[in-house]
Amino acid sequence: MSPFAPNAPITLIRSAARYAQPASRTLHHRPLHRNSARAFCATVSLRKKQDEVNGKAEHLKQGSRKAAGKTSTLRSVAVEAQRSRSFVKSRGRTRFIDPDAETKTVTAYCAAETYDIATAARLVRAQGYELDPIQTGLYPQVLHIQTSDRPSEVKDFQQGDIFIFPSGTVVTWNVREREALKLVQQVLPAAAEGSHLELLETEDLDYLEDGSRESSEVVGDTIVLGTKPEQAADSPTSSTIETGPASPEIDTILAKIAFSSGLARSTKLAVLETLLSNYQNSTREIPNMLAAKHTRSPFTRSFILRKTGELLSIRAQLNLYSELTDSMPDLFWDSRHELGLGGYYDDVGRALDVGVRIKVLNEKIGFAQEIASVLREQLSEKHGLRLEWAIIALIAVEVVLEFWRHYEERKERDDPESTQALLRAYLEGLAKEDTKPKVL
Repeated sequence: MSPFAPNAPITLIRSAARYAQPASRTLHHRPLHRNSARAFCATVSLRKKQDEVNGKAEHLKQGSRKAAGKTSTLRSVAVEAQRSRSFVKSRGRTRFIDPDAETKTVTAYCAAETYDIATAARLVRAQGYELDPIQTGLYPQVLHIQTSDRPSEVKDFQQGDIFIFPSGTVVTWNVREREALKLVQQVLPAAAEGSHLELLETEDLDYLEDGSRESSEVVGDTIVLGTKPEQAADSPTSSTIETGPASPEIDTILAKIAFSSGLARSTKLAVLETLLSNYQNSTREIPNMLAAKHTRSPFTRSFILRKTGELLSIRAQLNLYSELTDSMPDLFWDSRHELGLGGYYDDVGRALDVGVRIKVLNEKIGFAQEIASVLREQLSEKHGLRLEWAIIALIAVEVVLEFWRHYEERKERDDPESTQALLRAYLEGLAKEDTKPKVL
């Protein structure tokens, strides 16, 4: 019989049974051996099926392990790709921000000439804000607070930074507008000197946080804020020994302060530009009036002095009483040079054309000052002319009085009934009596 015949397992079992038992018993118990063979075959089949099931289960386990490994690998690749994604694109020499990048807003508010930082700190502390939460140590040069968590407002939840500068400017990063306006219009006016809420000036920029960059920059009108921690050096440098290890969060806040200072400078300049524009509107018709023929100047002395004072105030705020024309504020002189805070300040200035605007503003002030000079000269001429006419009138009065005096004297001299004539006649009579000879 061929080993591959259908009854091969039964034949093998029968042969084994013959060797194990006598022949008589084998013939007598043949039906029992057939049942045993069937049971054995069923057991073998069950073992084979169990092995197949175990093999499939092991295969599935290995496949799931591979799939899980593959999934985790894809997830890590996606995270790494997101981290290494560059938000800054370039087209030729033009650099721009990826339009699909999610940006946030940084806003500057200028509502006063100056802020008393000590008073402002007391006011914001009363509102529940924590002063200098990151421990930058820059108080009182700048006041830093953070917006509080609001778990009940999940849909409208944001957390950001607020910087209050002594120059009368507040800069907010990722802060709701209503919270910023409440701080500027309701809380801080008590600490303001020269408050001008009616001339509230605001300026916005977009920013995004890039975790793949250690440094920050300004691309167009968007701030790219690098939040990647700097690589630690093998050996501590002298600056690290002196100042201690720097926290990445502190470095990010310092970068925000640098950008905020540049944005506050631009907003402060915008206020002066608005003041000068209002001044020019109020004096727009003066050159035409001066150029018109046979037109009497309607400007009074008080009007000319008031306009001159307004112009001098704008020029003083631009060049004397603020840091608008400084190359670098005192805030950045003590900062670590590797942070490049002065460069961030200059980047915002270049992006917002602060230098050009200061130059143009000074030129406009110079032109307005020429008009004020012409008005002052005209006022001086009018005043001098009045003095001359007054002197001429006084001289004329004096001449008239002198003529009157001479006339009165001549009239009294010619009148025989006048006191002078009678006195003269009396004296003449006495003289004649003295000349007569005396009779003894």
